Amino acid sequence: MQSGVRGKTAVLFGVLLAGTSCLTAQNTVQGTEQPAKQETNADSAQSAYKPKFAGDPAHSDAEAGTLGYMRTVLNAQKLYKRKHNSYATSLAGLVNTGSFTRRMIKTDRGDYDVSFHSHADGFSLALSPKQFDAAHRAFYSDETGVIRVESDKPATSDSDRLR
Repeated sequence: MQSGVRGKTAVLFGVLLAGTSCLTAQNTVQGTEQPAKQETNADSAQSAYKPKFAGDPAHSDAEAGTLGYMRTVLNAQKLYKRKHNSYATSLAGLVNTGSFTRRMIKTDRGDYDVSFHSHADGFSLALSPKQFDAAHRAFYSDETGVIRVESDKPATSDSDRLR
């Protein structure tokens, strides 16, 4: 049994070694080895992002998820107001309104932090990335439903409209 395992290990090692040799050969041009291009996480996320629908304004999967979360909260607030004649005063108040679920109360959304504030006639919702880069912009909205965006600082009601 041990020789069978050793044999399989040797075959696996040989396959890995052959694959490495092929990659090295691909990076060699006229006998001079060229270093493989290295991308930053932001470059990789941005170049690999495929829009989810026509006119998708997101720059990355993280932004697409963040914008989806914002739209879910905005829709839940609209439905809540229609039913209660006021906006919910907390994210917890939105549970089971539209498609807002209990797990969406959590303000740590992976690459983003959620900030929700209630005031007399409305609310504000801001999602700020834990790290600003080309694939992580900040977003803001309020009872108007307009989503606003900033590239290098937290978004506010004065930020540019998301296009």
